[in-house]
Amino acid sequence: MLPDPRVIQLVMTLRGAGISDSRVLAAIERTPRDLFVPQGFADHAYDNRALPIDCGQTISQPFVVAAMTQALEVDDRCKVLEIGTGSGYQAAVLARLARRVYTVERYRTLSKTAEARFADLKLTNVVTKVADGNEGWPEQAPFDRIIVTAAAPVKPDVLLDQLKVGGVAVAPVDKGEGLQALMRYERTHEGIEEEALFDVRFVPLIKGVARAL
Repeated sequence: MLPDPRVIQLVMTLRGAGISDSRVLAAIERTPRDLFVPQGFADHAYDNRALPIDCGQTISQPFVVAAMTQALEVDDRCKVLEIGTGSGYQAAVLARLARRVYTVERYRTLSKTAEARFADLKLTNVVTKVADGNEGWPEQAPFDRIIVTAAAPVKPDVLLDQLKVGGVAVAPVDKGEGLQALMRYERTHEGIEEEALFDVRFVPLIKGVARAL
């Protein structure tokens, strides 16, 4: 089968934008983004931009997915926690890099749809849960890596408490005036070191489980 020219173009775009990790680029290349977008947006599945999905949520811009994944430095020994399953695209990319991915979603319909997509792709190392993402997944903690795909109002200390020493977390955090910074956190024996990577725009991280949908 010939490679999809849209995928080739997307990978070239990501490389030109500074994504240098070949494993991340390969995971993006092997994950069909068109499977994760609504049918009405299929023609734009490989555009480097965010797209709307159900429940008022979005599938992130491919560059942001790639940059967050690269910042996590995932390897095949990592146990990863994702907060905000959404379409399932970010978890599917991570599943090609990590030992196991635990992903939490507050909308039951999004979680079920993502589960079906993981099954279609034969990704057997993804575990889903419908719950309040603010609480993480304490029963499975600690984690080697944590990724948050919705903007926390403040530094997500509850989630960072579920990170192993030597572990890395990446999360968008509000910084006021409608702006968000993508933060990279690393747990050391002395505490949490943090670094601001770049400004982003994510849907907010909302408390609780959605009553409908």
